[in-house]
Amino acid sequence: MTSTVVVIGAGLAGTRVAQRLGAGTVLIGEEEHAPYNRVLLAEVLAGRYGPDVIALPGHPGTTLRTRAVRVDRAERRVHCADGTVVPYGTLVLATGSNPVLPPLRGLFAPGARELPRGVHAFRTMDDCLALSAAVSPGTRTVVIGGGLLGVSAARALARRGAQVVLAQQAERLMERQLDPASSELVRRHLTGLGVEVHTECRVRGVGVDGGAVRRVEFADGYALDTELTVLACGVRPRTGLALAAGLDVRKGIVVDDLLRTSDPHVRAIGDCAEHAGRVYGLATPAVEQADALADALAGTDGDRAARPYTGTRALTRLTLTGPGPDALDLAAFGEVEPRPDDDVVRLADATRGTYRKVVVRGDRLVGGVLLGELGSVGALARAWESAEPLPDDASPLLHLLTPDLTPDGGR
Repeated sequence: MTSTVVVIGAGLAGTRVAQRLGAGTVLIGEEEHAPYNRVLLAEVLAGRYGPDVIALPGHPGTTLRTRAVRVDRAERRVHCADGTVVPYGTLVLATGSNPVLPPLRGLFAPGARELPRGVHAFRTMDDCLALSAAVSPGTRTVVIGGGLLGVSAARALARRGAQVVLAQQAERLMERQLDPASSELVRRHLTGLGVEVHTECRVRGVGVDGGAVRRVEFADGYALDTELTVLACGVRPRTGLALAAGLDVRKGIVVDDLLRTSDPHVRAIGDCAEHAGRVYGLATPAVEQADALADALAGTDGDRAARPYTGTRALTRLTLTGPGPDALDLAAFGEVEPRPDDDVVRLADATRGTYRKVVVRGDRLVGGVLLGELGSVGALARAWESAEPLPDDASPLLHLLTPDLTPDGGR
């Protein structure tokens, strides 16, 4: 039986593990584009970077640009859409995630599987290039979803000159990562760029005319004309191959601390993997899982010498470059909403649009959110990631927060 490592998925996680393992690895990726850093797609959409700028380094093994359609676990073979059959010793599933397509009335005609004209997801390079081709100054655009992806897309389209409306069902933007104060600063940033932001706003359906979506219809009965509609409603793990192969799948493909699935010859990493009941869907855990798996597979003693993956304390980082006020830089980690007995240090400068807040529980830093001028984020994130007790004298922590800021409360 072959000892070849075959990786399905040429995103950040799959490409990383293939790079680490070297020339004997086969990487299967269905996109026509060379592997790229999905985190930077918004910068391509904004016109700041070309697609080549966000390309990932190549790996020295074999790359197949085709779609894996079936995994034969008994024979240890991957069957591809172009007829290629690839044997494996170890299979790595790095299939990523698919965009969530909300059940909006009128979005799909009976029996249709493709989105109607004028509607785009924002997940892949093809999505990005299609949006870039469709947008021009003055294009009436509705972005549905005000999470990290929706904020990035709305800002990028506004920079291209589109007339953007952002519709968010939750009560604030990026509600999973930000507290109310920092979310309001993001809202002000977007409105300053001309984005019209509506929160607590549920989209009910779309109106189609001539095969293209021309209206977005809200639950309160209001309808908004649109030429371009962007779906940024989240993602879900891509688990179809694993399910069809009979692997254990819950929210994602279930893996243990060595990133093994229910089949010891099949591993899973990145957005598609569920470890200890959690699916991350973020870049940092994907890279950490890829590195842990590469170490395990490259070790001479195999799993016995492997460093177990125990989870990632993931920091959310959004950096959108631009001149002056067009720049947006934020970071959030851990628990940003305090419990009643937590201590909070919060400092803000509304004029400069900067905000820093940390939450301390007992003698440990449990979370924080920073927006603008993030020179201190590395030290704060390390203090949080280590989960070590803070020094009795909290002045080092305060020093990290206070440069060039005006106090705005806290206790």
